[in-house]
Amino acid sequence: MNLQTNSKEEPEINLTSLIDVVLLLLVFFMVSTSFVREVDINLRLPQAQTEASIVVPALNILEIAVTEGGSYLVNGSLLADNQRGTLSSFIEGLMGDNREQPVFIRADAQATHQAVVTVMDVVGQLGFVEISIATVSPPEA
Repeated sequence: MNLQTNSKEEPEINLTSLIDVVLLLLVFFMVSTSFVREVDINLRLPQAQTEASIVVPALNILEIAVTEGGSYLVNGSLLADNQRGTLSSFIEGLMGDNREQPVFIRADAQATHQAVVTVMDVVGQLGFVEISIATVSPPEA
């Protein structure tokens, strides 16, 4: 009786297939990822001031009002339609090349968010840097 033990071979793990799958997943995620930078609006948050310290000359103010229906009034003049191009060209014609004056945006409480963001986007693209959103303080109870 011959009782020799057979030599056991160690199992091998082939990593080539695993590396191929990982590299394919890496390429898939790299190709499917969007690297486009979304358009953003840079905001400079205001500092707390007392009412007496706020001095704005009334002649250089650009005031844009957004009505409930989404129409725009620029310094009290109602625009023909509520398109971006109309708003942009009217502001350019009114202000010329002067982009240093402050812009006040007044919106009706029922105005859509998109209409207000459109105004902020148009004045930002035109180069205005001082953009304020006018608010109304609630009455004291």
